[in-house]
Amino acid sequence: MFADTRFTRMEEVRAQLSTLVAPIQWAVSLPSDILTWGSLALSDQRALLEENRRLREQILTLSHRVQHMASLTAENVRLRELLSASRQDDMPFITAELLSLDPDPFTHQMVVDRGRRHGVYVGQPVMDASGLVGQVTAVSGYSSRVLTVADASHALPVQVNRNGLRFIVRGSGRYDALKVLHVPDTADIREGDLLITSGLAGRFPAGYPVARVAEVVHDPGQPFARVTATPVAQLQRSRHFLLLFPTPPPGADDEAWELELSADAMEAARAVIGLDADQEAP
Repeated sequence: MFADTRFTRMEEVRAQLSTLVAPIQWAVSLPSDILTWGSLALSDQRALLEENRRLREQILTLSHRVQHMASLTAENVRLRELLSASRQDDMPFITAELLSLDPDPFTHQMVVDRGRRHGVYVGQPVMDASGLVGQVTAVSGYSSRVLTVADASHALPVQVNRNGLRFIVRGSGRYDALKVLHVPDTADIREGDLLITSGLAGRFPAGYPVARVAEVVHDPGQPFARVTATPVAQLQRSRHFLLLFPTPPPGADDEAWELELSADAMEAARAVIGLDADQEAP
């Protein structure tokens, strides 16, 4: 130790001794490393087993729902046959992606990457994966401006999915709250009720989810209750949307519009899968 502190030549000797001691250090730490590796392996195995159990439960739950949906579909077909009602075909749509949001804090609008070139028109309904987002208010060649249901200037007719009662829902200027207007104090509306589009006024097709009732306040002496609802659409999170075509755009020929929409859908599909214009989609 004295020589190590006084002479620099001892550094080489220390290095050689460290080389000789290294296998001993490795052998001493080997049991600890084996225990650490074993505990990690066991914990990973437990995590996999737990995940496998959860996935099996989820599969059973989804299978039950699918079976229930199959019975509901068959029942719906029988009821339509009894009522001599026509079958509702799938509504055509195109996809769109968010380009920008309006910087004005008092408006709730956004711009998407579909425009007149893709058949978009003013008043067209816009959806996301959860529910109604709003409607198109301005259209340019390759982009469109969408007014969301949360904007204070937006209103639409809805109905309670549970009992069919019809009301008007208006935006409150907040993403997480809508106002249900002129609800009689004795109306059968409850917290948790799903509000869907009623189809009245012809702007929005019927049956699409809009909001879920969050609060019902009965004020004694007042003819109307104060009802607020939460939009089901992810207004602050969604980046991809569906633009529905419940009817052809105003002034468009039905057959020509359908051909144009099919061509636009094929062009969008080619862009998604990376095909050139002269290649055929699989």
